[in-house]
Amino acid sequence: MSSNGFSRRSFLQGAGLAALGALGAGTLAGCGKGYAAPEPASRRTGDFGGPSWLGAPPVIDEADIAETIDTEVLVVGVGTGGIPAMISAAENGARVLGIDRQGEPKNVREDIGAIDSRLQQASFEEFPQFRIDKMEAMEDIVRYANGFVNYDLVKLWANESGAMVDWLTDIIERDGKMVMEFEGGVGNIDDPGRDKAFATGHSPQLTAAGQADEAWGFAESILAYAAEQGAEVRWYTEFVRCEQDAGGRVTGVIAREVKGERRYLRINASKGVILSTGGYGNNLEMMEDRQAWNQKIRIAAPGSGGNPTGDGIKAALWLGATMDPLGAACTFNRACVKPDQTAGDGVVGRWFWFGEQPFLKLNLKGKRFCNESGPYDYMLHSTIMQPHQTYVDIWDANHAAQAEAMDEVGCCRLFPFDNGAKNNIPMKVVDGMIDKLIEDGYVQKADTMEELAEKLNLPVEATVASWTRYNEMAAAGRDEDYHKEPHRLMAIDTPPFYGVRTGAWFLATLDGVTIDTNMHPCDENGDPIEGLYLTGNDSGGFFSVSYPNLLTGLACGRTMTFGRRAGMLAATGQA
Repeated sequence: MSSNGFSRRSFLQGAGLAALGALGAGTLAGCGKGYAAPEPASRRTGDFGGPSWLGAPPVIDEADIAETIDTEVLVVGVGTGGIPAMISAAENGARVLGIDRQGEPKNVREDIGAIDSRLQQASFEEFPQFRIDKMEAMEDIVRYANGFVNYDLVKLWANESGAMVDWLTDIIERDGKMVMEFEGGVGNIDDPGRDKAFATGHSPQLTAAGQADEAWGFAESILAYAAEQGAEVRWYTEFVRCEQDAGGRVTGVIAREVKGERRYLRINASKGVILSTGGYGNNLEMMEDRQAWNQKIRIAAPGSGGNPTGDGIKAALWLGATMDPLGAACTFNRACVKPDQTAGDGVVGRWFWFGEQPFLKLNLKGKRFCNESGPYDYMLHSTIMQPHQTYVDIWDANHAAQAEAMDEVGCCRLFPFDNGAKNNIPMKVVDGMIDKLIEDGYVQKADTMEELAEKLNLPVEATVASWTRYNEMAAAGRDEDYHKEPHRLMAIDTPPFYGVRTGAWFLATLDGVTIDTNMHPCDENGDPIEGLYLTGNDSGGFFSVSYPNLLTGLACGRTMTFGRRAGMLAATGQA
């Protein structure tokens, strides 16, 4: 490889291997900057036969290409999908290079959804409620998407995800620094409510040996293993576009150095290119075109996201690929604004991790408007129908005990799971977050509901009336208005009272380029574009409009399962 002598030793240098929190946003690597397509005459359709955000592929003069690099499998984007792809390709004998515009792996997800892992199967005798009917789970995904999915991709995840988690488990446990845990919990089985949860989540956790190394985490573990298998990384290298031969097969990419002289590079990949650059959440023109509804509820929470701008998606479309018919995103009700603000694109607020707990939620007129319990997006979609697409969360001094009794699942759970697996964030840490939000003027605290309503700029009379009725129904054990499960319908009657204005933390876009089960992007005839593979949020066909979060870790599990498969297929040439 003519690549300035990258070795296993140099693989991790410059990566700044600081511990990555489990709370980062989606995979964001590999997007290109530094060039711009001409402004189209029509902002609606563009000059290129498509939407104006698509533009035309950049034209790079041959004289500007300063270096040529040869490899077998090139992975663009060293993150949630890219690292498994690199490992898999290397394990299958290929010479592998990863490139990333950043200097370290960012936001590698740590809730991994799967079916039939060893850890799950070992739990069934003690916890039979954790057993998953694979067909039921697949049908739930399809129903959630209103059928706008490729059922074969859903089956692929269901059939291969368990083996993928077993594979990752062996990798991270190889040196004694980490252990994989199965997040065994499906909520209250005696009072399940409207929405079924599936125990699909798996989470890597540090052992005592791992905790002794402050620079160690899940991303570091799997990236180091990739290096052990011979894979290399070139950091601060951004993707520009793909290259094809006369027959249309993708042969490599044009990339550019982020630092220094900003040189252009040609990277030839004889066995295949895998794009895992993330979605388009920070391409505001794409967002307005494909899912304007989510722009209305969005609150930017500094430090919780990245900069995915759809470059991998656009690169595939330039080659003739097609895209999902509808936009889709993973949105969590974990962001808040101050009492004089409302949600919406461009509004800067803060993280509010406690927002997913199904306490009393009122619109800005002081009225309750939906069942607060259930999938995150249901709550947020209901909010789109309310004034200023903003609502308030209200809770009281008993919130810790009530949150435990609510028996949440997945990443919003604040207490250990039924089988003893660790939760993502403990209640004590969340209380510290709330205290900081009070100090900074976001969460309001009051001794009476009247005072709280005034602090939140809500109509006092309507707020008190809604709160009073809620407490009356809690005492009766029946939600006659919106049918919340009895075990989550608890009186909010012990001061001090707390409240905050809430909206959506936008995690990632989930719609992408049409792919087949070999991870190839497909053209309008359904034919694959050879030599190119997509994984993660570059790829589509799996979600529509929203994210079925009661299958914990589904997006990450899909990305890693498909990344592993893409690496194997590219390395072996099977497809």
